[in-house]
Amino acid sequence: MQELKKHWVLYTMFLPVAIYFIIFAYLPMSGIVMAFKDFNYRQGIFMSPWNGLANFHYFFVSGKAWLVTRNTIIYNTIFLSAYTLFSILAAVFLSEIYSKWFKRISQTFMFLPYFISWVTVSAFVYNFLNYEYGIVNVILRHLGFEALNIYSNPSYWYFLLPFLYVWKWVGYGCVLYLAAIVGIDQEIYEAATIDGASRVQRITRITLPLLKPTMIILLLLGLGRIMRGEFDMFYQLIGNNGALMDATDIIDTLVFRSLVGTQDFGMASSVGLYQSVLTLVIILLANWAVRRYDKEQALF
Repeated sequence: MQELKKHWVLYTMFLPVAIYFIIFAYLPMSGIVMAFKDFNYRQGIFMSPWNGLANFHYFFVSGKAWLVTRNTIIYNTIFLSAYTLFSILAAVFLSEIYSKWFKRISQTFMFLPYFISWVTVSAFVYNFLNYEYGIVNVILRHLGFEALNIYSNPSYWYFLLPFLYVWKWVGYGCVLYLAAIVGIDQEIYEAATIDGASRVQRITRITLPLLKPTMIILLLLGLGRIMRGEFDMFYQLIGNNGALMDATDIIDTLVFRSLVGTQDFGMASSVGLYQSVLTLVIILLANWAVRRYDKEQALF
């Protein structure tokens, strides 16, 4: 109570956030019981009969559990790594530009894709890459080359999906890292310049090391979504394309198709619980590794 009285202003500011998470994160956790029930509309969530681990059994014997789990982890790992790398590079490059108008224009154009929905992006991609009348294939045919059947060849999407993800999110990440760079004491750079440090040395010896705390926090937060695939991205770009299914199917798209096709809410809930448990384990392991490296940078 003494702590509450002493910092009541901070706790009051935190109250709306606490209420939000209680309503939208903690109260809905009671629905986890659906993962262990044979749900039906007549009896509802809590009165439907229990069926133990039958919902989990359906998911794992379907033959898709390992495939979609592997795809989800691999894609999200690539997304997080590429997003972090290019966000830092873009922020560093922008911070070294002296022209304010060029910097503002660059930030605007980089941030613009963040506001474009994946529905719009999928329409653009389809019109660019379609086999019959896509802009890319029209140009290739005009130049005498063979058209690329991108929507039937999974190998292209191993590059396209990370590229589109970075294109859409790098502007947002750049703003976060640029804010951290702006917060660095400029006297450090001035002292380094006086000591004869080059621009590259100032970046490698000052900027990047001081960005490490921000990078670690954002990476740990990003790991919280490592089992939550970008459903809207995959579903809008790939849809139900059977030729690309094995290479691009993730947990979220599998659950959505199963839910739409069979209305099996119990199975969907069990897979959601499976995702959450794996995510918790990954976050705990990552936080443990960070604590061993630098205790001050860990989340908890």
